[in-house]
Amino acid sequence: MRPYELTLTAAADAIRAGRLSPIELVDSVLERIERLEPHLNAYATVTAERARLTAREAADDVAAGRLRGPLHGIPMGLKDLIDVAGVATAAGSRVRADHRAQADSAVAARLGASGAILAGKTHTHEFAYGLITPQTHNAWDTGRVAGGSSGGSAVAVAAGTATFALGTDTGGSIRVPAALNGVVGLKPTYGLVPRHGVTSLSWSLDHVGPLTRTVEDQALVLAVLAGHDPRDPASLAGPARDYRPGAGEDLTGLRVGVPRNYYFERVDAEVEAAVRRAIDGLEALGARLVEVEIPMTRYIQATHWGLMVPEATAYHERTLRAAPELYQTDVRTLLEAGELMPAGDYLRAQRSRTLMRREWARMLQDVDLIAAPTVPATAVKADEEVITWPDGTVEAVSEAYVRLSAPANVTGVPSLSIPVGHDTAGLPIGMQLLGRPLGESVLLRAGHAYERTRPARELAPVV
Repeated sequence: MRPYELTLTAAADAIRAGRLSPIELVDSVLERIERLEPHLNAYATVTAERARLTAREAADDVAAGRLRGPLHGIPMGLKDLIDVAGVATAAGSRVRADHRAQADSAVAARLGASGAILAGKTHTHEFAYGLITPQTHNAWDTGRVAGGSSGGSAVAVAAGTATFALGTDTGGSIRVPAALNGVVGLKPTYGLVPRHGVTSLSWSLDHVGPLTRTVEDQALVLAVLAGHDPRDPASLAGPARDYRPGAGEDLTGLRVGVPRNYYFERVDAEVEAAVRRAIDGLEALGARLVEVEIPMTRYIQATHWGLMVPEATAYHERTLRAAPELYQTDVRTLLEAGELMPAGDYLRAQRSRTLMRREWARMLQDVDLIAAPTVPATAVKADEEVITWPDGTVEAVSEAYVRLSAPANVTGVPSLSIPVGHDTAGLPIGMQLLGRPLGESVLLRAGHAYERTRPARELAPVV
């Protein structure tokens, strides 16, 4: 097995045991980037020289017995919203063409301290305001969308051009591309991972989280990322935790909520079948299935847009007025629409979110987690703008992809997307596990137990 094919956990074990050098791993990943980038375009910037220098330093540290932890010597991709000192943060936009970060973001600083090595900055939909990432191609079929807005991060992990990556998630932007590219994506509890130094889309909905090959890898990254940072007003205080899920597969006593409404409505038949088989797999491991009613479903979309649109417009107010021509048409239209929203609509969305959080808390008293599709359809072709459902309903692709992921952003609960199979076209299907606030350990335990019953996942067969 070539080094770039290793999961984070396997690579960390090999480095610790002296079977693999960080230099070998980084060189392998950079060579993979050089070969596949013409097909995928996952990276906005590749920091090859910096990565090789850092790998040599890591190799010296490991040889001298100064191993900092499981991320030491591991190459990563960071979404091009996340500041790294001295590296451009273009946010996928001409607005930021000349921007270069002066300091590390909180997450980049924590990853750097852990010994992780930056391979490059990954592409995002412009300012994360979209679910497609149009410049990046799906790792399983380059004629299809990567998903967004963390499409570059998901594709890099799926193709082996990063051992792990970070993305951001405001309405599904980690989980959607994770599902469409067959990798694992986590949107943590709101406030668990600090956002200082990360370009905002919508401050009350934004999250930072990892994309990895396996659930076990997720736990290793989350342990480094999580923790209070006073520079983020939403950051949660609390002690450091070990998120590793353990080796067991027994889920006896775990109550898994299966939605009777919303999450299986207007969902592709193959996606539904794969997710229901995965839920049956959780039951076979000892979990008890409990039907649940998702509350306030008619208000989800309005609440999500009612919060996101005015917050995004407020963030971009100055540059939108000074240089509107630098924005892509789709993003500029959304930002300009935000200027027309009455303040009362934003206040009503805030009130709706408060009520929705209360109702979700009540629902989650009866179950330990909820299992549902991550997205209602697999990756569409790049030129497809709508999905037509069997009942004749026509839905914009971006609205379809955000529909099942947005509730976790509105309520702030954690959501983990894991691969659960492929459709007949060979495209990945994702299932999301949603839990109580700060319930990441439960989600990782369930996801890891399911994962252990499945064959080891291969990298995407990029042409």
